[in-house]
Amino acid sequence: MSERPFPTLPNPAPGPAADEGLARRLRALACTAPLHDLDVRKANLAGEFGGYAMAELALSAIDLVTLQMDFDTGADHEQVVARLLARVAAQAPGRAQEEHERVARWVLENLVNVGSVDRGFRAVYGTFDPDGSYVRRDYDFKLIEEVPGPGGGVYLRTTDEAVNVLVGALDTDVTSAQIAAEVKLEVLVNRGRLADAQLAAEQARYRTVQYAEALRRTLDATRRNVRAVDWLRTVPDMITEALDHVADRYRHENAILTNIRRARDEAAADRGPTHKRQAAELVDIVKDCIRRHTQLQSRLLEAGPLFRAEQDRQAFAPPPARAGTDVYGQLLAPVLPLPLEQAHRVTDAFFARGSGLRTPECVRLGDLVDLLLTPPVPREHLGAEMPEPDLVATPDDSRFSEEQMEAAQDLLDLPADAPRRLSGLLAQARNRDPELPYLVALLAVHAASPPVGTAHRQGERRVLFAVDDGTELEDHEFGGADLIIGSALLDAAAEPAASP
Repeated sequence: MSERPFPTLPNPAPGPAADEGLARRLRALACTAPLHDLDVRKANLAGEFGGYAMAELALSAIDLVTLQMDFDTGADHEQVVARLLARVAAQAPGRAQEEHERVARWVLENLVNVGSVDRGFRAVYGTFDPDGSYVRRDYDFKLIEEVPGPGGGVYLRTTDEAVNVLVGALDTDVTSAQIAAEVKLEVLVNRGRLADAQLAAEQARYRTVQYAEALRRTLDATRRNVRAVDWLRTVPDMITEALDHVADRYRHENAILTNIRRARDEAAADRGPTHKRQAAELVDIVKDCIRRHTQLQSRLLEAGPLFRAEQDRQAFAPPPARAGTDVYGQLLAPVLPLPLEQAHRVTDAFFARGSGLRTPECVRLGDLVDLLLTPPVPREHLGAEMPEPDLVATPDDSRFSEEQMEAAQDLLDLPADAPRRLSGLLAQARNRDPELPYLVALLAVHAASPPVGTAHRQGERRVLFAVDDGTELEDHEFGGADLIIGSALLDAAAEPAASP
């Protein structure tokens, strides 16, 4: 009996496109994990909170923050808690007002993730590399973040991940999702399905907020560093596309608003007041969408002048009043000759003040227990194998050789009491090497503004200087002033010679 070989298993990675779609769905699923975690952790609260549906309250809190935040400011923390109290009280009407407020604050603080250092969430998911190997990756995200306001206060803003959780969609393109939501809204209004149309209108409004958030982040990055944003191609293309998008959506939403008002005013009596109420709510939602699009259009028109103003402000900002620390002259050069015992005190004081503040870590008891009970990962005795570096020789593209540099420095090694004209140095250099006058002229021009302070801190004995007394240079290769070249002894080198 012959042995039959095992069939070859197919590659688990179906392809880059399918694997990217799986990764996007896993990231979207990870964004809902903090909401489900609220229902799991509510048992840890001191009291009986089993009757509260924490995930529903979390979705309501995200909804309130999204609709209250504006382009420049976010939602007020206390106002969100106050509006969330009605939903909390509806789930447990027999409980006290203090308990309702405690639940509302607990849900909102957990969405901000106050207990973590960076106030963010992390999820782990797996993807396949092109070679078919399974790789685990970290996905960091936030749902609600605290941002500073223009008046000095702290506001709440929802992120793109929170809006995706609220809408119930994947991480899709904002523009295409907005167009699809409004086309769906128009079809539902024309068919009279106002209940479904209200849900589509709310999703269209969330996408409008998300589109404005993308522009706000671009402008904030420009205010911090204008070089970090591509204002040559990417942002102008985005602004042009966004202006066309706003114009199309504005005409589209006005047409939808006309149809909704007609459906509200012509509603049959047998449909009852529910149909008219839904139509009236739809009118308010679409009007809010139009208001947000109008505000977005005004911000888009102000983006170009803001870029030019920030470019001028950052490019022509005055230098700092305090001079920077010369690490070589003020720290390294004085410390190297010192004994190790004395050098320790200098370096400890420098790095203690130069490394900045440390953010204190704040951990939860559950995280601490998991950290203590997790067994250590075995490590290799000598560590992981270091890859062999692929070294490439850097080509020497300098114009002047080392010999020419030594010859130029020999010509410019002048006595302190015998300066010379540049024309004489150029003629002497030309007799040695036809290329040497160019190097001598370059060093002479550099000596017109000698770095005296740096040379003094680094312990140099002399410094080369060049002075223009108005004499014109007569040379067939160079023009300008016939500088007076000389060398001056620094104070630290001149003091011993001047003493009797």
